[in-house]
Amino acid sequence: MSAQSSVFHNPYRAFLFDMDGTVLTSIAAAERVWATWAERHGVDVETFLPTIHGARAIDTIKRLALPGVDAEAEAAWITQAELEDVDGVEEVVGAALFLQSLPAQQWAIVTSAPRALALRRMAAAGIPEPQVMVTAEDVSAGKPDPAGYRLAARRLGVEITECLVFEDATVGILAAEAAGADLLIITATHEQPIDIQHPTLAGYDVVAVSVDAASLIRLRTR
Repeated sequence: MSAQSSVFHNPYRAFLFDMDGTVLTSIAAAERVWATWAERHGVDVETFLPTIHGARAIDTIKRLALPGVDAEAEAAWITQAELEDVDGVEEVVGAALFLQSLPAQQWAIVTSAPRALALRRMAAAGIPEPQVMVTAEDVSAGKPDPAGYRLAARRLGVEITECLVFEDATVGILAAEAAGADLLIITATHEQPIDIQHPTLAGYDVVAVSVDAASLIRLRTR
């Protein structure tokens, strides 16, 4: 963990989690599918793959502005291919038990994946399904737009400023910052050290939560 540990022991009404790279890792599966797609469309795989993480498929495709490409149809192809390939999808260390320890009505997942894919990957990784989940279909603008995190807080009946967001990807970090939430960066899937002004956490096996009489939840180190 970083020295900037202000989020530890602070009281929160809810925890909001990104999915891919934060509570589970699907990097290998996602990159297999996207590499196939990129090769088919003449996109340089090596430079393209680092740009796919954390964003909705349709936003990634639109950003390329490829001539004659139907972004909705291509995003649907990506989703179907990812639904069929969950080989190697697994939880981030300790994530499933950590989520199960939280009050069910005080956490949510906010993901750029479509709902069907999110459920498929969570099942593959043994991640419990939350009562509140915001997916690609729920917002008109994906991360880095803050709409998804604000919607999750609203569905939980809390203010976004009372939430702690768990993120790993740049677009998600930007979304949480724009929403006005506190942030904790999960570094379990980062191959290189991350230089960022937020506390970091390598895995959930070194933290636990406490809940007080006012239903405020606090993150603490073991």
